[in-house]
Amino acid sequence: MASRKILIVTGDFAEDYEVMVPFQALLMVGHEVHAVCPGKQAGDTIRTAIHDFEGDQTYSEKPGHNFALNATFDDINPADYDALLIPGGRAPEYLRLNSRVLEIVRHFDSETKPIGAICHGTQLLAVAGVLKGRSCTAYPACGPDVTLAGGNFVETAMDGVYVDGNLITAPAWPAHPAWLAAFLKALDS
Repeated sequence: MASRKILIVTGDFAEDYEVMVPFQALLMVGHEVHAVCPGKQAGDTIRTAIHDFEGDQTYSEKPGHNFALNATFDDINPADYDALLIPGGRAPEYLRLNSRVLEIVRHFDSETKPIGAICHGTQLLAVAGVLKGRSCTAYPACGPDVTLAGGNFVETAMDGVYVDGNLITAPAWPAHPAWLAAFLKALDS
């Protein structure tokens, strides 16, 4: 597998596992990975949240780790990257208000570069307008966002993945094995 350059767009209170695990796994297999957040620079940190499934009506939330960003949001050029990864958690909820974040998502989609979105990461895809006529999965509470954006929400097991062209989506961190395998396959094609 050739080394690829991957951009992760994230922010405060992203889901801990959905930032940390893909970042480390993609580095481990030899890819160059840049994690950025609007308003922050390389070396700054974001606070993460750990979401767990403990039998309640929705996930529980606990404090996560501080995650160090390794690139500066204002300095990135999406054309320099081969793929985009969007973690879930609460960060996508406010990142979708940032016009440059939406432009970045649209760039990857218009160039049909792989886009991996997990959990609430699909909120960025919906607001960026890249789901019309497409199918994807997400955390079930994001299903209405997908539908309102003109997409087809596909119910998937929490450890499942759904691929539609360059979109590789999963409902939550239990899907990491399937989701990351599908993302790696897309990077290699």
